[in-house]
Amino acid sequence: MVSGAEADAEGAGPELVAFAERIGAPVWTAPFASRLAFPEDHPLHAGHMAAAPEAVSDALAPYDLILVVGAPVFTFHVAGECALFRGGVPIIHLTADRETAASAPVGMTVLGVLRHALPALAPRIPHRGLVLPKPRTQPAPPKPASPIPAGYALSRLRAALPADAILVEEAPSHRPAMHAHLPITRWGGFYTMASGGLGYSLPAAVGVAMAKPGTRVACLIGDGSFLYSPQALWTAVQHRLPLAVIVLNNSGYGAMRSFSRVLQVRDVPGIDIAGVDFVEMARSMGCPGLRVTDPHDLDAALRDALSADGPTLVEIAVDPAIPTLYGKQEETIAMPDAQVPARTVRTPRPTPGER
Repeated sequence: MVSGAEADAEGAGPELVAFAERIGAPVWTAPFASRLAFPEDHPLHAGHMAAAPEAVSDALAPYDLILVVGAPVFTFHVAGECALFRGGVPIIHLTADRETAASAPVGMTVLGVLRHALPALAPRIPHRGLVLPKPRTQPAPPKPASPIPAGYALSRLRAALPADAILVEEAPSHRPAMHAHLPITRWGGFYTMASGGLGYSLPAAVGVAMAKPGTRVACLIGDGSFLYSPQALWTAVQHRLPLAVIVLNNSGYGAMRSFSRVLQVRDVPGIDIAGVDFVEMARSMGCPGLRVTDPHDLDAALRDALSADGPTLVEIAVDPAIPTLYGKQEETIAMPDAQVPARTVRTPRPTPGER
Protein backbone atom coordinates (compact mmCIF):
# COMPACT_ATOMS: atom_id res chain seq x y z
CA MET A 1 0.00 0.00 0.00
CA VAL A 2 0.95 3.61 -0.62
CA SER A 3 -0.99 6.03 1.56
CA GLY A 4 -1.41 9.80 1.33
CA ALA A 5 -3.03 12.68 3.13
CA GLU A 6 -6.69 11.95 2.34
CA ALA A 7 -7.17 9.46 5.20
CA ASP A 8 -6.21 12.06 7.80
CA ALA A 9 -8.14 14.82 6.06
CA GLU A 10 -11.29 12.66 6.08
CA GLY A 11 -10.79 11.38 9.62
CA ALA A 12 -10.42 7.85 8.24
CA GLY A 13 -7.06 7.05 9.84
CA PRO A 14 -8.29 4.22 12.11
CA GLU A 15 -10.13 2.63 9.18
CA LEU A 16 -6.95 2.79 7.09
CA VAL A 17 -4.90 1.10 9.81
CA ALA A 18 -7.55 -1.61 10.29
CA PHE A 19 -7.60 -2.27 6.54
CA ALA A 20 -3.81 -2.51 6.32
CA GLU A 21 -3.73 -4.90 9.27
CA ARG A 22 -6.42 -7.08 7.71
CA ILE A 23 -4.45 -7.60 4.51
CA GLY A 24 -1.05 -7.51 6.25
CA ALA A 25 0.45 -5.16 3.67
CA PRO A 26 3.42 -2.88 4.26
CA VAL A 27 2.39 0.77 3.92
CA TRP A 28 4.64 3.40 2.32
CA THR A 29 4.04 7.11 2.85
CA ALA A 30 3.41 8.72 -0.54
CA PRO A 31 5.76 11.45 -1.79
CA PHE A 32 4.78 14.90 -0.50
CA ALA A 33 2.05 13.65 1.82
CA SER A 34 0.82 16.87 3.43
CA ARG A 35 -0.57 15.15 6.53
CA LEU A 36 0.03 11.93 8.41
CA ALA A 37 -0.41 9.09 5.92
CA PHE A 38 0.14 6.17 8.32
CA PRO A 39 1.41 6.05 11.92
CA GLU A 40 5.18 5.96 11.61
CA ASP A 41 5.61 3.78 14.70
CA HIS A 42 3.29 1.06 13.36
CA PRO A 43 4.92 -2.28 12.43
CA LEU A 44 3.47 -2.07 8.89
CA HIS A 45 4.91 1.36 8.13
CA ALA A 46 7.53 0.72 5.45
CA GLY A 47 9.00 4.22 5.17
CA HIS A 48 8.75 7.39 3.08
CA MET A 49 9.09 7.45 -0.68
CA ALA A 50 11.21 10.21 -2.20
CA ALA A 51 9.55 12.38 -4.84
CA ALA A 52 11.68 10.99 -7.66
CA PRO A 53 10.58 8.48 -10.36
CA GLU A 54 13.54 6.17 -9.85
CA ALA A 55 13.13 6.14 -6.07
CA VAL A 56 9.43 5.31 -6.30
CA SER A 57 10.09 2.57 -8.83
CA ASP A 58 12.86 1.02 -6.73
CA ALA A 59 10.67 1.02 -3.62
CA LEU A 60 7.63 -0.57 -5.27
CA ALA A 61 9.05 -2.85 -7.96
CA PRO A 62 9.44 -5.86 -5.60
CA TYR A 63 5.67 -6.08 -4.95
CA ASP A 64 3.09 -7.96 -7.03
CA LEU A 65 0.21 -5.55 -6.38
CA ILE A 66 0.15 -1.88 -5.37
CA LEU A 67 -2.84 -0.20 -3.74
CA VAL A 68 -2.55 3.60 -3.65
CA VAL A 69 -4.94 5.03 -1.06
CA GLY A 70 -5.69 8.74 -0.81
CA ALA A 71 -2.64 9.90 -2.75
CA PRO A 72 -1.68 10.73 -6.36
CA VAL A 73 0.00 8.14 -8.59
CA PHE A 74 2.59 9.67 -7.97
CA THR A 75 3.89 13.17 -7.08
CA PHE A 76 7.39 13.73 -8.47
CA HIS A 77 9.67 16.69 -7.83
CA VAL A 78 12.33 15.77 -10.38
CA ALA A 79 12.04 14.52 -13.93
CA GLY A 80 13.04 10.99 -14.82
CA GLU A 81 11.85 7.58 -15.90
CA CYS A 82 9.55 5.58 -13.64
CA ALA A 83 10.13 2.01 -14.79
CA LEU A 84 7.28 0.88 -12.55
CA PHE A 85 4.77 2.31 -15.03
CA ARG A 86 5.79 -0.13 -17.74
CA GLY A 87 6.74 -3.05 -15.51
CA GLY A 88 3.33 -4.70 -15.48
CA VAL A 89 2.74 -4.49 -11.71
CA PRO A 90 -1.02 -3.85 -11.22
CA ILE A 91 -1.83 -0.53 -9.55
CA ILE A 92 -5.23 0.08 -7.97
CA HIS A 93 -5.92 3.67 -7.00
CA LEU A 94 -8.55 4.64 -4.42
CA THR A 95 -9.24 8.36 -4.01
CA ALA A 96 -12.01 10.91 -3.61
CA ASP A 97 -10.07 13.51 -5.61
CA ARG A 98 -11.21 13.60 -9.25
CA GLU A 99 -8.18 15.60 -10.41
CA THR A 100 -5.85 13.11 -8.76
CA ALA A 101 -7.79 10.30 -10.41
CA ALA A 102 -7.60 11.92 -13.84
CA SER A 103 -3.84 12.48 -13.59
CA ALA A 104 -2.94 8.85 -12.80
CA PRO A 105 -0.81 7.66 -15.75
CA VAL A 106 -1.41 3.92 -15.18
CA GLY A 107 -3.61 1.56 -13.23
CA MET A 108 -7.29 1.44 -12.32
CA THR A 109 -8.76 4.30 -10.28
CA VAL A 110 -11.82 3.90 -8.08
CA LEU A 111 -13.47 7.09 -6.86
CA GLY A 112 -14.65 6.79 -3.28
CA VAL A 113 -14.61 8.53 0.07
CA LEU A 114 -12.14 6.62 2.21
CA ARG A 115 -14.09 6.74 5.45
CA HIS A 116 -16.87 4.81 3.68
CA ALA A 117 -14.88 2.79 1.14
CA LEU A 118 -12.34 1.21 3.49
CA PRO A 119 -14.87 -0.15 6.04
CA ALA A 120 -17.00 -1.46 3.15
CA LEU A 121 -14.06 -3.17 1.47
CA ALA A 122 -12.38 -4.73 4.52
CA PRO A 123 -15.07 -7.39 5.30
CA ARG A 124 -14.89 -8.62 1.70
CA ILE A 125 -11.28 -9.66 2.17
CA PRO A 126 -10.73 -13.04 3.88
CA HIS A 127 -9.10 -12.67 7.28
CA ARG A 128 -6.00 -14.83 7.33
CA GLY A 129 -4.84 -14.19 10.89
CA LEU A 130 -1.60 -12.62 9.76
CA VAL A 131 1.13 -11.94 12.29
CA LEU A 132 2.35 -8.37 11.92
CA PRO A 133 6.09 -7.85 11.51
CA LYS A 134 8.13 -6.23 14.22
CA PRO A 135 8.48 -2.45 13.93
CA ARG A 136 11.42 -1.22 11.92
CA THR A 137 14.59 -0.66 13.88
CA GLN A 138 14.85 2.99 14.83
CA PRO A 139 18.20 4.75 14.48
CA ALA A 140 20.00 5.72 17.64
CA PRO A 141 19.64 9.39 18.60
CA PRO A 142 22.50 11.47 17.20
CA LYS A 143 25.15 12.70 19.57
CA PRO A 144 25.43 16.40 20.41
CA ALA A 145 28.06 18.16 18.34
CA SER A 146 29.04 21.58 17.10
CA PRO A 147 27.71 22.66 14.67
CA ILE A 148 24.48 21.07 15.84
CA PRO A 149 23.43 18.11 13.64
CA ALA A 150 19.88 18.54 12.37
CA GLY A 151 19.06 15.02 13.51
CA TYR A 152 20.10 15.84 17.05
CA ALA A 153 17.96 18.99 17.10
CA LEU A 154 14.98 17.01 15.85
CA SER A 155 15.48 14.25 18.41
CA ARG A 156 15.43 16.86 21.17
CA LEU A 157 12.32 18.46 19.69
CA ARG A 158 10.66 15.05 19.77
CA ALA A 159 11.47 14.75 23.46
CA ALA A 160 10.16 18.25 24.20
CA LEU A 161 6.89 18.18 22.22
CA PRO A 162 3.76 17.77 24.36
CA ALA A 163 1.80 14.64 23.48
CA ASP A 164 -1.16 16.63 22.14
CA ALA A 165 0.86 19.27 20.27
CA ILE A 166 0.36 19.84 16.54
CA LEU A 167 3.46 20.03 14.35
CA VAL A 168 3.43 22.15 11.18
CA GLU A 169 6.58 21.59 9.13
CA GLU A 170 8.45 23.21 6.26
CA ALA A 171 12.06 22.18 6.49
CA PRO A 172 12.43 20.08 3.31
CA SER A 173 16.21 19.76 3.42
CA HIS A 174 15.91 18.16 6.87
CA ARG A 175 13.05 15.81 6.07
CA PRO A 176 15.18 12.63 6.00
CA ALA A 177 16.44 13.51 9.49
CA MET A 178 12.87 14.26 10.59
CA HIS A 179 11.67 10.87 9.33
CA ALA A 180 14.46 9.21 11.30
CA HIS A 181 14.29 11.14 14.55
CA LEU A 182 10.86 12.80 14.75
CA PRO A 183 8.30 10.16 13.70
CA ILE A 184 4.71 11.33 13.29
CA THR A 185 2.26 9.03 15.02
CA ARG A 186 -0.97 10.91 15.81
CA TRP A 187 -3.81 11.54 13.38
CA GLY A 188 -4.56 15.26 13.13
CA GLY A 189 -1.17 16.13 14.60
CA PHE A 190 0.84 17.03 11.49
CA TYR A 191 0.61 19.43 8.54
CA THR A 192 3.05 20.35 5.80
CA MET A 193 3.06 21.58 2.20
CA ALA A 194 1.81 19.22 -0.51
CA SER A 195 4.48 20.06 -3.10
CA GLY A 196 7.98 21.44 -3.42
CA GLY A 197 6.73 25.02 -3.08
CA LEU A 198 7.78 27.09 -0.07
CA GLY A 199 6.07 29.68 2.10
CA TYR A 200 3.05 27.69 3.33
CA SER A 201 3.87 26.48 6.78
CA LEU A 202 4.43 29.57 8.96
CA PRO A 203 1.07 31.18 8.09
CA ALA A 204 -0.46 27.69 8.17
CA ALA A 205 0.83 27.21 11.72
CA VAL A 206 -0.79 30.50 12.72
CA GLY A 207 -4.03 29.35 11.10
CA VAL A 208 -3.93 25.99 12.87
CA ALA A 209 -3.33 27.69 16.22
CA MET A 210 -6.29 30.02 15.61
CA ALA A 211 -8.50 27.11 14.56
CA LYS A 212 -7.53 25.01 17.59
CA PRO A 213 -7.74 27.40 20.58
CA GLY A 214 -5.66 26.26 23.50
CA THR A 215 -3.71 23.65 21.51
CA ARG A 216 0.05 23.95 21.50
CA VAL A 217 1.38 24.32 17.96
CA ALA A 218 5.01 23.96 16.88
CA CYS A 219 6.18 25.25 13.51
CA LEU A 220 9.35 23.49 12.36
CA ILE A 221 10.77 25.57 9.52
CA GLY A 222 13.98 26.18 7.61
CA ASP A 223 15.60 29.58 7.43
CA GLY A 224 14.86 29.85 3.71
CA SER A 225 11.23 28.88 4.16
CA PHE A 226 10.81 31.35 7.04
CA LEU A 227 11.77 34.28 4.80
CA TYR A 228 8.76 33.76 2.54
CA SER A 229 6.21 34.93 5.11
CA PRO A 230 7.82 36.15 8.36
CA GLN A 231 4.98 38.63 8.88
CA ALA A 232 2.80 35.73 10.04
CA LEU A 233 4.56 36.15 13.38
CA TRP A 234 2.89 39.55 13.78
CA THR A 235 -0.54 37.91 13.59
CA ALA A 236 0.52 35.29 16.14
CA VAL A 237 1.59 38.07 18.50
CA GLN A 238 -1.68 39.98 18.11
CA HIS A 239 -3.66 36.88 19.09
CA ARG A 240 -1.16 35.63 21.72
CA LEU A 241 -1.17 32.21 20.10
CA PRO A 242 0.58 29.28 21.84
CA LEU A 243 2.95 28.90 18.90
CA ALA A 244 6.60 27.85 19.07
CA VAL A 245 8.51 28.60 15.86
CA ILE A 246 11.66 26.48 15.56
CA VAL A 247 13.93 27.75 12.79
CA LEU A 248 16.57 25.27 11.60
CA ASN A 249 19.17 27.64 10.19
CA ASN A 250 21.64 26.00 7.81
CA SER A 251 22.49 29.35 6.19
CA GLY A 252 20.70 28.75 2.94
CA TYR A 253 18.21 26.85 0.85
CA GLY A 254 19.43 23.34 1.64
CA ALA A 255 16.81 21.70 -0.57
CA MET A 256 18.02 23.76 -3.54
CA ARG A 257 21.60 22.77 -2.77
CA SER A 258 20.48 19.16 -3.00
CA PHE A 259 18.32 19.84 -6.05
CA SER A 260 21.25 21.44 -7.87
CA ARG A 261 23.08 18.13 -7.55
CA VAL A 262 20.20 16.33 -9.22
CA LEU A 263 20.35 18.82 -12.12
CA GLN A 264 24.17 18.71 -12.21
CA VAL A 265 24.45 22.46 -11.68
CA ARG A 266 27.16 24.04 -9.55
CA ASP A 267 27.68 27.59 -8.29
CA VAL A 268 23.94 28.21 -8.18
CA PRO A 269 23.35 31.87 -7.26
CA GLY A 270 20.96 33.06 -4.58
CA ILE A 271 20.65 29.94 -2.44
CA ASP A 272 23.06 30.91 0.34
CA ILE A 273 21.65 33.08 3.14
CA ALA A 274 23.99 34.91 5.47
CA GLY A 275 23.60 37.73 7.95
CA VAL A 276 19.87 37.42 8.62
CA ASP A 277 19.06 37.90 12.31
CA PHE A 278 15.91 35.84 12.82
CA VAL A 279 15.72 36.59 16.53
CA GLU A 280 15.75 40.36 15.97
CA MET A 281 13.24 39.98 13.14
CA ALA A 282 10.90 38.19 15.53
CA ARG A 283 11.46 40.76 18.28
CA SER A 284 10.66 43.59 15.89
CA MET A 285 7.14 42.12 15.65
CA GLY A 286 6.79 41.63 19.38
CA CYS A 287 7.75 37.95 19.45
CA PRO A 288 10.52 36.94 21.88
CA GLY A 289 13.30 34.85 20.40
CA LEU A 290 16.49 32.98 21.21
CA ARG A 291 19.38 31.72 19.08
CA VAL A 292 20.93 28.38 20.04
CA THR A 293 24.44 27.41 18.92
CA ASP A 294 25.41 25.09 21.78
CA PRO A 295 23.65 21.70 21.71
CA HIS A 296 23.56 21.63 25.50
CA ASP A 297 21.27 24.69 25.48
CA LEU A 298 18.68 23.03 23.24
CA ASP A 299 16.52 21.29 25.82
CA ALA A 300 15.92 24.38 27.94
CA ALA A 301 15.23 26.57 24.90
CA LEU A 302 12.70 24.13 23.44
CA ARG A 303 11.05 23.49 26.79
CA ASP A 304 10.56 27.20 27.42
CA ALA A 305 9.25 27.87 23.90
CA LEU A 306 6.76 25.01 24.10
CA SER A 307 5.34 26.22 27.39
CA ALA A 308 5.33 29.98 26.78
CA ASP A 309 2.21 32.09 27.08
CA GLY A 310 2.24 33.35 23.51
CA PRO A 311 4.44 32.92 20.44
CA THR A 312 8.18 32.33 20.78
CA LEU A 313 10.92 31.78 18.21
CA VAL A 314 13.93 29.50 18.67
CA GLU A 315 16.63 29.72 16.01
CA ILE A 316 18.93 26.68 15.94
CA ALA A 317 22.21 26.98 14.04
CA VAL A 318 22.52 23.55 12.42
CA ASP A 319 25.17 21.83 10.35
CA PRO A 320 24.90 23.03 6.71
CA ALA A 321 25.75 19.57 5.34
CA ILE A 322 23.88 18.89 2.08
CA PRO A 323 21.33 16.08 2.54
CA THR A 324 20.29 13.40 0.08
CA LEU A 325 16.63 14.00 -0.77
CA TYR A 326 16.01 12.04 -3.96
CA GLY A 327 17.54 8.66 -3.25
CA LYS A 328 19.74 6.65 -5.58
CA GLN A 329 19.41 9.14 -8.44
CA GLU A 330 20.96 11.91 -6.38
CA GLU A 331 23.65 9.71 -4.88
CA THR A 332 24.73 8.75 -8.40
CA ILE A 333 24.80 12.33 -9.64
CA ALA A 334 26.45 13.86 -6.56
CA MET A 335 30.07 14.03 -7.75
CA PRO A 336 33.04 16.04 -6.45
CA ASP A 337 32.97 19.60 -7.74
CA ALA A 338 35.88 18.96 -10.07
CA GLN A 339 33.82 16.35 -11.94
CA VAL A 340 30.55 18.24 -12.14
CA PRO A 341 30.03 19.75 -15.58
CA ALA A 342 30.01 23.56 -15.37
CA ARG A 343 26.74 23.84 -17.24
CA THR A 344 23.04 23.71 -16.69
CA VAL A 345 21.34 20.49 -17.78
CA ARG A 346 17.89 21.23 -19.16
CA THR A 347 15.47 18.57 -18.01
CA PRO A 348 12.61 17.46 -20.27
CA ARG A 349 9.08 18.61 -19.58
CA PRO A 350 7.51 16.04 -17.22
CA THR A 351 4.73 13.81 -18.44
CA PRO A 352 1.27 14.27 -16.87
CA GLY A 353 2.02 11.55 -14.32
CA GLU A 354 5.19 13.34 -13.18
CA ARG A 355 3.56 16.61 -12.12
